[in-house]
Amino acid sequence: MKQIYIKTLGMVVVMTLLGSCKKFVDYNPHEDFVVTDQDYLKSEDDYRTMVISAYTPLQWLNQVTVIGDIASDNSVAGGESASDVVPLQQIDDFTLTAVNSTLEDLWKVSYEGVNRANYLFQYKDKNPAGQAVNFNGKDALYGEVYFLRAYYYFTLVKMWGDVPFFVDKRLNLTDSRSLQRSPKAQVYAQIEQDLNAAIAALPTVQAQKGRITKYAAQGLLGKVYLYEGKFTQASTVLEPIITANAFTLVNDYASIYLAAGENGPESVFEIQYTNGSPYYNWGGATRGQGNYSVQQNGIRGISGSAAMPFAAGWSTNLPTQNLASAYSAGDQRKDITAFDIEAYKNAHPEYAITYKVAPYKNTGLYNGKYLPRKGESSGQIELNYLNNFRIMRYSEVLLMAAEALNRGGGDDGKALGYLNQVRRRAFKDTNHDVTASGTALKQAIWDERRLELAMDGDRFFDLVRTGQAAAKLAGFQAGKHELFPIPQQEVTISGLTQNAGY
Repeated sequence: MKQIYIKTLGMVVVMTLLGSCKKFVDYNPHEDFVVTDQDYLKSEDDYRTMVISAYTPLQWLNQVTVIGDIASDNSVAGGESASDVVPLQQIDDFTLTAVNSTLEDLWKVSYEGVNRANYLFQYKDKNPAGQAVNFNGKDALYGEVYFLRAYYYFTLVKMWGDVPFFVDKRLNLTDSRSLQRSPKAQVYAQIEQDLNAAIAALPTVQAQKGRITKYAAQGLLGKVYLYEGKFTQASTVLEPIITANAFTLVNDYASIYLAAGENGPESVFEIQYTNGSPYYNWGGATRGQGNYSVQQNGIRGISGSAAMPFAAGWSTNLPTQNLASAYSAGDQRKDITAFDIEAYKNAHPEYAITYKVAPYKNTGLYNGKYLPRKGESSGQIELNYLNNFRIMRYSEVLLMAAEALNRGGGDDGKALGYLNQVRRRAFKDTNHDVTASGTALKQAIWDERRLELAMDGDRFFDLVRTGQAAAKLAGFQAGKHELFPIPQQEVTISGLTQNAGY
C-alpha cells in the first residue's frame, strides 16, 4: 500500500493511495512504504489508483449517518449506560461541547477527503515531475473527483456552517495554522461548480458498481440546491433523473437493505463497504473497509437457532417510539425501520431467540435497516460488516423533486404525483394518496421524507434546513444547535472561531 504523508487541519495524516471500495478494488494493506510526489502519478494506473483513494474517506464518515438520526427525534444513543458512547450521548441530549471525539474525527476525515481530491486536481494536467499523463477516460475519471470533493465539503458545511475552504492543492502545515473559516455561501458556490463539472464529465452508467455516475451528481446537486433554498434550480436538475427512466422503486421496501439489495435498481448512490479485506483496527475502529455502525445498531446478546439470521451488537442508535408512531397502519416501511425484536421473537418461535434488553434509553426498537447479520462480517467481526450505506435512493429523488416544485412555485400536481409514487410503494395501494396543495403539501412532503428516509441519516439535517428543529426536538436551542461545535483542537491549533453558543 503506497502512502503519502500529508497535512490537514490540526493533524498529520497518512494518505492511503490504494484505498478501498467494495465491488471495484481490493488490496493488501500490509505492504507499506512511503513515496514522494516525484515517485507517483506517472501512469494511467497511478491516477486511477489515486482516485480510488479519494473514495476511501467516504467509508470513514459512517458516524454522520448515525448522528443524523440520533440528533433528531428518530433515535436515541442507547448503549450500556450513560457513560457509554459519550460523544453520541452528548449529541443526543444536546449537551455537546467542542470536545467531542466523534465530531473531531468527522472533521478530520472530511478534510482528508478534500485533501485527497485536491491532490489530484493539483496534478490534473501535469504530474509532480511536470509531465502530462493523458489517457482515454481521464475527464470522466476526474468527474468522480469533482463529486467527491463536493461531497466532503457538503458534509462539512451542513455540520459546521462556515468552514476553512481551499481548492487545487493539498493543505500544508503553514496553511492549516493560517487558514480561517470562509462563508458557507462561498463553499456552496464551489460545491455547485464541482457538481456541474461532474455532471458534464460522468457517464450515466459505470461498468463497476459503486462508482459515481452522472445521476448521482445530479441528485447531490439537487439536494444542495434544496439546502440553499434554490428550488427552481433543484427541480431543473432533479427532474431529468426521473424522466430518464433509469431507476425504479423496488416493490419490497425491506429488501433494499439486504446484502442482495445493494446497488439495486433504486440505488442512485451508495457508500461501499466490504468484509473481504483483512484490515480492521480497534485503534481506528471507523477506519476499516467494513461498516462500523452496523455493530452499533445490533441487538445486545441476541442468540438462537442456527437459522436465526441476526448477530449480536451494542444496542446504540435505537429508533424512538415517536418514530414508530409516525407510521400509519399498513405502511411496510415501519417494521424494517423501527424493528421490534419482541414482536419478531413472538412471530418466529422456531428461532428460539434470546437477547438482552438494551440497558440504556431502551425503546424496544432497533434499526432494522442496518442490523448485523450472520455471515456478513469476517475477521474482527464487530468492525468488518459489508453493509453499504444507501446514501441516495430514487425515492429520495422523487421527494426532493416534489419539494422543489412545491416550494419553487411549480406544478403542485406533478409534485403530488412524485410524492404519491413513494406512498403507493409504501402501502401497495392508492388509498393513502395525498391530495393536499400549497403549504399542506409542503408539510406532507417533509413528513414523507421522515418516513421514507428514517435511519438513513437525513432527519436532523432536514429539520434544521426546514426550520422545524426547535419545535420538534427537546433541548434544541435555536441559534446554537443548528450547527455542531468546531472541534476544540482546531480552535486551539488553527485559531478558528467557534460557532455561536459553544
